[in-house]
Amino acid sequence: MKALFFSDIHGSPHSLALLQEKIKELAPDKLVLLGDIFLCGGQSTLDSSTARKQTAAWLNRWQDKIIAVRGNCDRDCDQKLLNFPILVEYRILEIDGHRFFLSHGHCWNPGHLPPEGVADILVNGHTHIPQLTRDGDGLVCFNPGSLALPRGDSLPSFGFYSEHILYIYPLDGTCKPLSQLAL
Repeated sequence: MKALFFSDIHGSPHSLALLQEKIKELAPDKLVLLGDIFLCGGQSTLDSSTARKQTAAWLNRWQDKIIAVRGNCDRDCDQKLLNFPILVEYRILEIDGHRFFLSHGHCWNPGHLPPEGVADILVNGHTHIPQLTRDGDGLVCFNPGSLALPRGDSLPSFGFYSEHILYIYPLDGTCKPLSQLAL
C-alpha cells in the first residue's frame, strides 16, 4: 500500500491543485490529511469564502481515499463543508506491518509522544517544517511539512510512504525526494 501525507493547507486551493499532480504521479492508495485545512475568521489572506469553498471542493474529490485528523485551526463548522470526518484528535493507521500514529501535532509530537508501544511511527504536522528522524528508541518522527505556509528555510512539501520507505517531497517541481528513511 502507498500513502501520501499532507498537512497545513490553511485554505490554499492552489496548493491542492499542485498536490493533484503529485497524486496522479505517485498513485497513493490513501491520502492522510494531518489537519489545519482552513483558518476560521479571516486569520489568513488565503482564507476567503471562495478559497474555503475551492479547498473543500478539492478535498471532497478525494473523500474516498482521505483519512484525516483535526488540526488546532480546524473547527466544528469546517466539518459541514467536507464529506469525510476531520474532527478526531488522532488515528492509528496500519500499513505493511507498520503502525502510524496520526496527529496534527499540537497535542502529540516529538516533544510529547503518544503512549509507548502504540505505534512505531509518529506522524504529525503543525510546525510547518518537514522532519524525518528516528530516535534512540527506534520511534520514527515524520512531519511532511506544510503545503501552503512553510516555515524556516523549508519548501512547501508533503510526505509519502511506499514499500517500507518514507519520503518527504517538495510540492513544486520534480518528484525528487528532499529526504527519505527506510523503515
